Amino acid sequence: MKTIRTLILASLLIPALPTQAAEESTGLSHALTLVHMFVRIAAESDTSTASLRAIDEVLSGRNAAANEAVAGLLNEVLADVSPQDRATIAAIGRDLVGVARKNLLGMKSGESLFPDRSMEARKQLNAMGLTYHDSKQFLDAVKRNDSIAAELFIAGRGVDLSATDFWGRDAVDFARRNHNENLAQLILRSRPAARSEPQAPQRSPFPS
Repeated sequence: MKTIRTLILASLLIPALPTQAAEESTGLSHALTLVHMFVRIAAESDTSTASLRAIDEVLSGRNAAANEAVAGLLNEVLADVSPQDRATIAAIGRDLVGVARKNLLGMKSGESLFPDRSMEARKQLNAMGLTYHDSKQFLDAVKRNDSIAAELFIAGRGVDLSATDFWGRDAVDFARRNHNENLAQLILRSRPAARSEPQAPQRSPFPS
């Protein structure tokens, strides 16, 4: 399901190629670059939050590779279009990007393309006899290397992921002690501090 949603987003960035342009390897290469980029994000992201963050990097113009592919694709598609029509098409593209980002970031009412799965995670924890807001149970799950329970605690968003035990050891310490670097990295990425890094000025990949 995540892959399907990602491909829908990719389609927002790729204008319909005319037959002649589709035959040009350069234009097709740019289109494939964009599709591959979104599919790879869906395949490699551990959580929907990570996918959202990576896709927003593309939509907000902070991904250099995506910017280059969009610019190249637009140059191919709009080569024979008048300057006035080119400006109109670019404006439509910027509006589509704006709508896509609003959906991703939950800035308007209605279901996001990446629905919040915290409630489902909490239900699954409850079925396992665990309490979604119990930081001690979270630490115990990581300590015994129970990745399934640990990931549900993270998705449930009810515990302090930086919580420590009596000796000051946190979940990352326990994960690495168990040689579970994937879980350690997931915990680090999911902590609030990892999501509050300074943002670079946003710019659309579409020309002004």
